[in-house]
Amino acid sequence: MFALCHGEILTGDERLLDTAVVISKGKIHALVPMSELSEDIPRFDLHGHILSPGFIDLQLNGCGGVMFNTTPTVATLEHMHLTNLQTGTTSFLPTLISDSDNVIRQAVETTRQYMSQYQHQVLGMHLEGPYTNPVRKGIHPLQQLRQPDDDMINWLSEQAPWLKKVTLAPEMNHSEHLRQLHKAGIVVSIGHTAATYEQANQAFEQGASFATHLYNAMTSMENGRSPGVVGAVFDRDDVYAGIIADGYHVHWANIRTAKKVMGERLCLVTDATAAAMPPPEMTEFDFCGTPVFIRDGQCVDQNGTLGGSALTMNEGIRLLVEQADIPQEEAFRMATLYPARAIKMDHLLGAIRPGMIANLTILDPAYQVINTLVNGEWTKEMH
Repeated sequence: MFALCHGEILTGDERLLDTAVVISKGKIHALVPMSELSEDIPRFDLHGHILSPGFIDLQLNGCGGVMFNTTPTVATLEHMHLTNLQTGTTSFLPTLISDSDNVIRQAVETTRQYMSQYQHQVLGMHLEGPYTNPVRKGIHPLQQLRQPDDDMINWLSEQAPWLKKVTLAPEMNHSEHLRQLHKAGIVVSIGHTAATYEQANQAFEQGASFATHLYNAMTSMENGRSPGVVGAVFDRDDVYAGIIADGYHVHWANIRTAKKVMGERLCLVTDATAAAMPPPEMTEFDFCGTPVFIRDGQCVDQNGTLGGSALTMNEGIRLLVEQADIPQEEAFRMATLYPARAIKMDHLLGAIRPGMIANLTILDPAYQVINTLVNGEWTKEMH
């Protein structure tokens, strides 16, 4: 048992000062006023830094020079996790974009192996495609886009909890397939879709509960008569969405609008690639057969199409505060509590409350990460 002291604690519910967070057996044991903290509990001084729940990234294709699609192995997931720790992310959904059935099966099995070895780090795989609309494919390989058959849906449904989330285009899929995935406990998200408002709303009625990278690769509110997918998301109170706050994927005014409308249902995601925290010499990488170039913080193919991002969660929080005028505590919740709720993990992660897993991040006022704890263990030596 030990205590974290003299920090600015963002619990997910409130901002606390003069309070110690007591950690025991990998969990938050108690939040105690400093004046009441027992003298015999070892203490770590946070020197006034921010103590936050560890960040949860629901869309991470790769980072640190690697891509999950390229090498869907346990070693890749561990490299991604160790890279994430440098930017405050303690839990994530490794994201596999549209690929062959063989690669999908391999990636899910890899995720199962990793999750059986490490707890509360990888929270399950996010399968983004291939059951999407070619019209809104983005950088996804056209030759991989297809409709799933019953056997594949049956197999995918059996993979919960290793498969946490599936992104699909509802207009390209059978309603019973969507319902089956939802019933299996998998988060169904709509994305890379040309659905109308009506088609999107029907998907939400059938169990879809998330929208992948809001505004990007989906129908927008084009005019007063066509609300599109974005309008359908805005019109509900039971659907979450991820948003890429890097300044390239979505205009800051649109992020502000989405936040005003959606409130606690909007989650920060990175959609990061090998270009997030890359090796110094890296200038391009392979995205499922497409060369993607790193230019001025953007990831683009030869046609200028965005291919994921170079964003990190701590940088995303900073940008939400400084560019989208979102209050700091709320920006932190968009990276912690709301993602946990979106995937129904908020009983374990996303807040600093007694009984919850001690996945925590310590940051300085410039949002640079000082240290992290995973399952109550320091990831860097702390004095």
